[in-house]
Amino acid sequence: MVTAMSLKTQIIKPQKKKIMNNINIKRFGFAFGLTGALLYLGCIILMATVGHDGTVKFFNSLLHGLDITSFIRMQVPLWEGLIGIVETFIVSWLVGACIAVFYNISAKK
Repeated sequence: MVTAMSLKTQIIKPQKKKIMNNINIKRFGFAFGLTGALLYLGCIILMATVGHDGTVKFFNSLLHGLDITSFIRMQVPLWEGLIGIVETFIVSWLVGACIAVFYNISAKK
């Protein structure tokens, strides 16, 4: 049974909250890896659906007017696309893991 005195001590007494001061390195790296792989997959879908001209227009506007016409290649073999997804996942995982490590080191201070 809650009394007025116990309710008063619960209100006045500060509650200890768990503050996040540590990031799980593997999970954060995995989240970055999946995000990078999804972006790569989105690029594949974009190239397959809008064709050469649409892809060039999209990336030219995304890259602030940098003209990518001369080095874009639309005929990418399936095996090369799959290797690209895996490589992007690995590089993104490493970036995420590094961010988590740097955060964890700085949070200890």
